[in-house]
Amino acid sequence: MKKILLILAALCAMATAGAYTPSESVRAAQREFAADRFGIFIHWGIYSMFGQGEWYLNSGVNEKEYCKAAGGFYPIGFNADEWAEAISASGARYITFTTRHHDGFSMFGTSTSNYNIVDGTPFGRDVLKELAAACQRHSLKLHLYYSHLDWRREDYPLGRTGRRTGRDTTHQNWTSYRNFMDRQLTELLTNYGPIRAIWFDGYWDHDADTVPFDWQLDSQYALVHRLQPGCLVANNHHEDVLPGEDIQIFERDVPGENTAGYSEQALAQLPKETCQTMNGMWGYKVKDTVYKSVDELIRLLVRCSGMGANLLLNIGPRPDGRLPEQSLERLRGMGEWLKVYGATIYGTEGGEVKPQPWGATTRKGKELYVHILQADSVPASGLFLPGVKAKHAEEFATGRKVELQRSDEGVTLAVDRQAAKGPDYIITLK
Repeated sequence: MKKILLILAALCAMATAGAYTPSESVRAAQREFAADRFGIFIHWGIYSMFGQGEWYLNSGVNEKEYCKAAGGFYPIGFNADEWAEAISASGARYITFTTRHHDGFSMFGTSTSNYNIVDGTPFGRDVLKELAAACQRHSLKLHLYYSHLDWRREDYPLGRTGRRTGRDTTHQNWTSYRNFMDRQLTELLTNYGPIRAIWFDGYWDHDADTVPFDWQLDSQYALVHRLQPGCLVANNHHEDVLPGEDIQIFERDVPGENTAGYSEQALAQLPKETCQTMNGMWGYKVKDTVYKSVDELIRLLVRCSGMGANLLLNIGPRPDGRLPEQSLERLRGMGEWLKVYGATIYGTEGGEVKPQPWGATTRKGKELYVHILQADSVPASGLFLPGVKAKHAEEFATGRKVELQRSDEGVTLAVDRQAAKGPDYIITLK
C-alpha cells in the first residue's frame, strides 16, 4: 500500500510539474506574434566560409580542422542596418537569428568559451549586439535561434548526428553541458535587450536513443520565462507541443501538411509558424542557386496565413556578411506585394475554408478574404465556399463587384479567370 501511495505521489508531482499557464505578458506576445504573419530566418556562421551549408561539419570533417576557419572569419560586408532595412522593406515584422548552430560556434560575445565571433575571429565584433540595435531602429522584433545539440563540445551527450567529427566522446557530461547552455541563454536574455522568442532546435538528435533522453526542458523553459517574462518559447522538435512552449513550429510545411516528413504532430491551440528556405539549404551553399520565385513565396505566405500560421522565410548570408542578391530581389518583391495586399495577411486569422488546391481564405473581423492562387483549379461552375455566410463580394484590388450566390450550405463565387492573374487574386466577402 505504501508503495502504491508513493507511486501516486510521484505521478501527481509529475503532473504538477508539467502544468503550464502562460503569463499575461506571454499571451500579449503571442497575440502580437500571430498578427505579424511574416518573419525572416537568418542562418549564418563560420559554416558559410565553406559554402556547403550549415551541416558541413556533419559530413565527416574533423572538428579541430573545421574550427580553424574561425581564424579567417572576417565578414567585412556585414552591416546590421542594411540587413534590417532590407528585411523591414520586405514587409517582415521580425528576424530570427542563429546565435549558435550545431557546429557550436557562437555568433555573439560569450564568457562560456572563446569559440565565438568576438573572441575567436579577427573580426572581433558582436554581430548580435549590432543586429539587436538595428532591429530597434527599424521596428523589427528579434527572435533567437539556439541549438540544443553540439557536434564539437566533448561534454555534449552523443546523439545520432555529429558522429564523424573526431571529437573525444569519453568526456560526455550532461550536467556540464546543460550548465553551459543555461549560462549562454542567460547571456542572450540579459545582454541584448528585449527578445520576443527563443527558437530551440536539435531535440530530435536523441530520438533514436534506446532510453528516452531527458532534455529537462521544463526547467530550461522556466529559465527563459524568468529572465524575460514575455519571451516566447518555440522548439523545432517535430513532435506534439510540450508544456512551457508558446509557439508551435512546422518545418518546410504548412501546418496540416507533411510533404517533407517533419510535420506529423497534431495541431495545437497555439500560434503557429512554418519555417522554409528561399532556395534549398538553410546556410549559404555556393551551388544552391535555384531560388523559389517571388510568386511562389507569396503563395506560401498566403497558404500559411490560411492556416493561421506565420511564415519564417530563411536567408543564408554570404561569408562576407552580405545578403545574397537573389534573396534581396525576393525581399523586394514580397515587400511590393505586401504594400498593396498586406491588409489581407497582417492581423488575420485562418478563414473558414482551409487551404485548397485553388487557394486559401483569411479573416479579419467581418471580412473574409478569398485568395485564389490557382485560378485553373476553380471549377467552371464557380467557387463554392462551404459554411460561409456573406451578402456582398468584391475584388480587393479594384472594388469591382463579384457575382455571389447564397445557399444554406454556403456561397458560390463567379470567378473571372481572366482577372485572376498574378500570384494571388483576392475577393473580399462581407
